[in-house]
Amino acid sequence: MTLLPDLSVARWSKSSYSGSGGQCVETALNLVQMYGVVPVRDSKDPEGPALVFTAGGFSAFVAAAKAGRFGEV
Repeated sequence: MTLLPDLSVARWSKSSYSGSGGQCVETALNLVQMYGVVPVRDSKDPEGPALVFTAGGFSAFVAAAKAGRFGEV
């Protein structure tokens, strides 16, 4: 059985690196401890859908982005 995360308790935040250009995503890191997941959503559409990644998968993505594996981001 898979426990789906309750996104109504998500505390969304933008990265401190986000500028004011409107091209931002928000994460809800408070759900890592509760569910082991990191939800991600478009800051311009807070009522829209969220992608939910495992904590390990999200960490691997961030590490790869920092290492430049996706080009300039």
